Amino acid sequence: MSDTPSSRSTRRRVTATPVYALYGEDGRSPALDGLHLESIADRSRLHNWEIQPHRHGALVQLLLIERGRVTVRMDETEAVLRAPALVWVPALAVHGFRFAPETQGLVVTLDQGRLRDLLDHLPDLLESLTEPRLVALERGATVTRALFAVGHGLREDYADARAWRAPSLDHAVAWLATQAARFPAERVPAGEGASSSHAIEGRALQHLARYREQVERHFRRQPSVAELTAPLGITATQLNRLCRRHLQCSALAVLHQRVLLEAKRELGYTNLMVRQIADGLGFADPAYFTRFFVKLTGRSPSDWRAQSGER
Repeated sequence: MSDTPSSRSTRRRVTATPVYALYGEDGRSPALDGLHLESIADRSRLHNWEIQPHRHGALVQLLLIERGRVTVRMDETEAVLRAPALVWVPALAVHGFRFAPETQGLVVTLDQGRLRDLLDHLPDLLESLTEPRLVALERGATVTRALFAVGHGLREDYADARAWRAPSLDHAVAWLATQAARFPAERVPAGEGASSSHAIEGRALQHLARYREQVERHFRRQPSVAELTAPLGITATQLNRLCRRHLQCSALAVLHQRVLLEAKRELGYTNLMVRQIADGLGFADPAYFTRFFVKLTGRSPSDWRAQSGER
């Protein structure tokens, strides 16, 4: 391996850190197929090559840096990485980037639920990916060449529309995530850099991650927030406080956004009738589902499906 990135512990506050779907974009739903690809330049050039600290509520990201240099802020760690390099950003991690102008590379943004579906048969590996990675890759090494080759192939397949697109994307994303898990996780140093406030923050994020797991498992029957909170060992009031602080929404809104995302997927990608979708998402009355959908989107399910088909 080349030189490891230099890092230092800091004491910046993160309580007001914004939550984005993608940086600079409001909303809490990722792309309908749970995957988004863009070059580093696509977004960072719009922001003078600097992405301010923020977090994603339900998304993970993989950055493959092919040319250039980046200063990475990851929670309480700051590091300088020179290409070739890899950065893994788990959900809820506070992160920001300052790229050298004209840095080249790929950003893979993945819905946490899709990552879980791909790697659910490997629970230890999936658990390890809840920790960030800041990796200086060895230039010319086999794994380095393979990472960028798969990354380039993923981008080509992402732009395709043929029948093999979905399985090809799944295979590539699962492979990239597995390779990221091979590298040691980045942790905040113990001692002077680790305070009781950091420990409290860590527990809060663990509660939120576990709540999202509960939502992912049970959203189709729409249980109460109290029922979803019970396995966490905290009250619904405490969970609501954490959600509003870290996600800028209520715990119930987290559940509703997940139900809405699934509704959009089924409206956009299946031929199921609206009443069938409503029934599969725990709505006893299709009219109630329509009111729910209109309240959150401003359009009826049928209108949304028609406009989605036109894109």
